[in-house]
Amino acid sequence: MTSADVAGRDTGDMFAAIDAGNADKFVGFLSNDAVFRFGSAPPVQGRDAIHAAVSGFFKSIAGCTHTIHKTIREDNTLVCEGDVTYRRMDNSEISLPFTDVLEFDGELISHYKIYLDVGPLYAA
Repeated sequence: MTSADVAGRDTGDMFAAIDAGNADKFVGFLSNDAVFRFGSAPPVQGRDAIHAAVSGFFKSIAGCTHTIHKTIREDNTLVCEGDVTYRRMDNSEISLPFTDVLEFDGELISHYKIYLDVGPLYAA
């Protein structure tokens, strides 16, 4: 079973866009006024601001691959638990656990919260 299968139709393509480093495609899954928070970084709001933040992050890594282990859905909220393997610019890799909380407004994500300690990714 692939991560896309576990995450489901509504988010499998989104995780594929993230893993491809495609910020343009990623923000297409978000509402125009979506709020996005990555770890302990301040939240950003709106597709343009989220695009800038995500593009900046993608430029700081050589790539990533998400593996979704479990999802829980209740009403308009989807929780995804898994591991993300980051490839650093020196081609070394590190896998970190994460939990994403996605709140939907119709078909689009209105709030996207990533719970992850990103510190080890940039540790020397």
